[in-house]
Amino acid sequence: MAIRRIAVEEAFVTPEIMTQWHVVLAGRDVEPGFAKMGEAILAQTPANKPLDDHLLDIGAGRIAHMDSIGVDMHVLSLTSPGVQVFEASLATRLAAASNDALAAAVQAHPTRFAGLAAVAPQDPPVAAREIERAARALGLNGLIINSHTMGEYLDAPRYRPIFEAAQAFDMPIYLHPREPAPSMVSPFLDYGLYFAGWGFAAETGLHAMRLIMSGLFDRFPKLRMVLGHMGEGIPFWLQRIDNRYLLEVKIGAVDELPKLPSQYFLDNFVITTAGVTSMPALRLCLDVLGAERILFAADFPYEDDAEAVRFMDGADVTGDERKQIYETNACRVFKLNA
Repeated sequence: MAIRRIAVEEAFVTPEIMTQWHVVLAGRDVEPGFAKMGEAILAQTPANKPLDDHLLDIGAGRIAHMDSIGVDMHVLSLTSPGVQVFEASLATRLAAASNDALAAAVQAHPTRFAGLAAVAPQDPPVAAREIERAARALGLNGLIINSHTMGEYLDAPRYRPIFEAAQAFDMPIYLHPREPAPSMVSPFLDYGLYFAGWGFAAETGLHAMRLIMSGLFDRFPKLRMVLGHMGEGIPFWLQRIDNRYLLEVKIGAVDELPKLPSQYFLDNFVITTAGVTSMPALRLCLDVLGAERILFAADFPYEDDAEAVRFMDGADVTGDERKQIYETNACRVFKLNA
């Protein structure tokens, strides 16, 4: 069975955004988690230079690397924290410029790259117009939002124009992690817990649950969300989430929703394998969600993508499940050419 390996959480950044991150980091009142990132993976050090070089390359060098490990396509997206640490006008300009650069790369290599457009949630009406531009003029395949924006979550009513546009133009939203928001970050700052080993999943899983519990998907039932890293832990917890939700409804602690939280997750979310090469984790997600809701991702250049390919090639799944995870689901969710 011929299979294309399509990796759907593959990061890039523009030189200007990278420069502007360091302007923010050099200023006052920096978010504590972002400041920690500035001391670590965002630091401009010799150790980080290979990573930075990979992020900046959305051309021949990246394609050569893909060829070396047998990945056929990258669905590219602006790496965390994207434009979400900037004031609104700068964030809006940088998002549009990065989308232009991404669209040019896709146009230059249409069989190797697809792209998710960045938006600046700081200005929701302008973000909605950028979604329309990304869909209609740039031909991009979805959206990337790097979780909270200056500590705010997308369930707040002011962000509804973003979801209205995403649903109207059938643009799935990849809700990607970043370090925890200032309101919750303090206990994560020790032991590196703010980073991808724990804080990223805790923060983004919380964000996804806020969207579900807010009733967002009753207002926008056709909205499609993507979570990386085997669903940021949520598939493991779905039964207990439902169980405790029903108790909370019974005692009047939360408003009752038309559906169980797990049903919104099944109806409106898909997940990716990004950064996880564990057969027990994959098996649980297959059992809970079904193969049709799981997409392959390598999380390049942050993870060992050769290991990700070896894992998925050798995973204890059927041939049909492997094809769905590697190719079919990505083509459906992101409207890629077969």
